[in-house]
Amino acid sequence: MQLPTLPNLFLADLPPEAALTPALVRDACISVKRNRAQWLLRRRTQEMVDLVAYNADRWLQPDFSFRRLALQVGSTEMGFSPPTMARGLDAFFRQLTHDHLQGWLVQDLGEARRLDEFAAPPSELRHGRLALARGPELLAQVAAGNLPSSTLLLMVAGLLLRSGQFIKCSQHASVIPRLFAHSLAELEPKLGSCLELATWPGGHVDLESALFGEADCLVAHGGNDTVEDIQRRVPSTCRLLSYGHRLSFAFIGAEMLGTYLARKVAERAAHDVAAWNQQGCLSPHVLYVEDSGTLAPDGFAALLAEALAKQETLEPRGPLSPSESASIDQRRGLHQLRAAHHQALHRDAITVPRGPFFEAPSAETQVWASDGSTAWTVVYEADPSFRSSCLNRFIYVKPCRNLGDALRRAEVVRGQVSTVGLAASEGRAQELALDLARWGVSRVCPLGRMQEPPLAWRHDGRPALGELVRWTDWEQ
Repeated sequence: MQLPTLPNLFLADLPPEAALTPALVRDACISVKRNRAQWLLRRRTQEMVDLVAYNADRWLQPDFSFRRLALQVGSTEMGFSPPTMARGLDAFFRQLTHDHLQGWLVQDLGEARRLDEFAAPPSELRHGRLALARGPELLAQVAAGNLPSSTLLLMVAGLLLRSGQFIKCSQHASVIPRLFAHSLAELEPKLGSCLELATWPGGHVDLESALFGEADCLVAHGGNDTVEDIQRRVPSTCRLLSYGHRLSFAFIGAEMLGTYLARKVAERAAHDVAAWNQQGCLSPHVLYVEDSGTLAPDGFAALLAEALAKQETLEPRGPLSPSESASIDQRRGLHQLRAAHHQALHRDAITVPRGPFFEAPSAETQVWASDGSTAWTVVYEADPSFRSSCLNRFIYVKPCRNLGDALRRAEVVRGQVSTVGLAASEGRAQELALDLARWGVSRVCPLGRMQEPPLAWRHDGRPALGELVRWTDWEQ
């Protein structure tokens, strides 16, 4: 997508008719590495922290030109409404403060100075051992096409490590990384020369081979098929770090289902479902609700429907492609048919009160949906088996006896779960988090913050900066 207000600093800025060749990609990589050696390696860590934090503060200003372009053009490219895009970008850039950046360096490297000189925390100094951390010479990234935040986070990591970078952007999600790169180049033109961004359609193995051959570290985001294909083609001289398909769910304890608390919990759950339109590995597919609370799980589903309807007025979902809309319509129709069938079977046995967003009440299946659109959907199913959502604010609510019961039902996705959003009392939270960790979940967070991980979170349970660096130990 052309951005007429931007200069042609990167390959991604070239007009669509400009053809990329393996030689052009290879030359761009060599140029980035040369510029990195001449300028970027001389920078101190604190300089990079200051630059990143200052630039992030600019992105939080409503009148910042790159932010305005992101909300205008980026929303059009990725299908998010401007309010949804603004919330996602704000959540990311608010994390890029001096304190958070320094804390990230200390957490993953033990000592922030280790990128500048041999250093060690006191525990290692006592044994006479220092260490120096080195970032990759050329850090290549095959970026995800669903959310911009993972791409931006790796770009920030590369800046802190003083690595040259080549970002292969998705064709449908290149605007935000390009605008971020241009904002850095505006602050420091020499820094722009240490970055390269490009986009090309899938299947261009020759272009990717040229990139993989020049990089010494490659980070690949995408579906499992994409990641496996890349793994087969990366040369032994390039270290590969891959992040494949992941999904998330939430657990709501019975003690949180009192009259006042339940409504607050439903609002937090709606916040997580609406964030980035439920795209990405951190968004919930299912909300498991304990069935021993004051409010029954289907009653909580009704509150969630109200919260999503309110969320839609504040933060519209935005338009979908015809195929995405058709997927929601088809899934809705299936559950509404089941609900109607169960209602007919139990019409004389049960009486279910109708709420303002009720579509088709029944004991086993209930559906709440936005009127006249696919903007949001809540499906309650008495069957607690895990079910993947079709996304775009389509959420399942399912009952469970306790967390152990929920985990048994989610066994089908064990090993693929990134985050569990937790709504539980302070007294229970530690025990529940421990059970989730032992089951294999890599992140547990309060419900309402699933799509807003802290800067230093360990993606898929792995330290982001720690995985990128190589070490030199100095034993004294």
